[in-house]
Amino acid sequence: MLRAAARMGVLALAPSLLISPAKATQIQVYGAWHCGNDYCTWASVRDMADFDTKNHWLIDRGDGVPSVNLVVLSFVNPLKLLNLTNDSQTSQGIPIGMNSAVIGYFASHNIRVMLSIGGITFVNDWDTALERNATQLGINAARAAQRLGTGIEIDYEKNARPNLAALQAFINAYRSILPYDATGANPASRLTIDLGADDRFLTDLCRKATADWLNTTNPVLDYANAMVPNKQPTSASAARSNWQEHIDGRPQSSTPVGPLAPAKFTGGLFIVTGRNPCAECVNFSNSLENSTGNYVQTVAPNGAGTTPGMLGYMFWAAECSTARQVCTTPPNTCQGGVSVGSKTYRIPFPMPALRQS
Repeated sequence: MLRAAARMGVLALAPSLLISPAKATQIQVYGAWHCGNDYCTWASVRDMADFDTKNHWLIDRGDGVPSVNLVVLSFVNPLKLLNLTNDSQTSQGIPIGMNSAVIGYFASHNIRVMLSIGGITFVNDWDTALERNATQLGINAARAAQRLGTGIEIDYEKNARPNLAALQAFINAYRSILPYDATGANPASRLTIDLGADDRFLTDLCRKATADWLNTTNPVLDYANAMVPNKQPTSASAARSNWQEHIDGRPQSSTPVGPLAPAKFTGGLFIVTGRNPCAECVNFSNSLENSTGNYVQTVAPNGAGTTPGMLGYMFWAAECSTARQVCTTPPNTCQGGVSVGSKTYRIPFPMPALRQS
């Protein structure tokens, strides 16, 4: 995952938003994955004055209202979480940088906070942890969420033969402590999952999640994020094509993937690639969050769900995601892109109860 204040000071609507209000559905999730200043390890305790300097744009888009209503701190090592590791970089299995000061920095501004378990670096550790004790891993994740006041994101990027039975045990254990809560009132009850940009990456995971965890009749997970692809889409149509595949499913596949309700997922976009910020960071008028806005708010269900429009957007990634890419820190903050989108789309703060169908 900032409400009444966000309705003030809205910019003139961009061309992509000139649609019938009756057909547009409010974007509810407008968030950023956050990698800290050490490339997604969060291995040190931050000086909060420096943290504010580097990240103030997230809590103030220029008018005192935040730029996003969700920050996902990335990443927790699943094997360390299983073992409740305590070392120089970790406390009870959680990186020491993901502490109450950082969480409170965002939460005090009505920004929902979640912790992402996994990422591409920790695929093997996910496998090991699931094999050793998936149930205990789910229990440990739920207890960490309760202790820190955050939600949990499952980022298990095993493309071939993921351990879905064990992942089911993880989810069952988490939900035994923190049941599904459609109201979203308890931050720790928010449990989400990352899927491929389309159904052709993480296909087995997409199939399982769509059928059993993200259905609108008996949902188990709150929603999914369609992650960023290998490269930023070169056009709005390319981005829409990825997301549409989740909505349509892949019935032609030898092992079909069913359709996913638009209300059950967000679309991921890069805000930095290489040594320069993307338009998505610095130039809203030329950005994909602008040119895809009509689609994201109006796309119709196609076999699952009843309401039009995806949940919203997720951006990869705040602060410093890799040594090969520019950081979203001064002078390269994303106030010209993400922040303008926050105003343009009238993002609600705090995040409201999410649509269920």
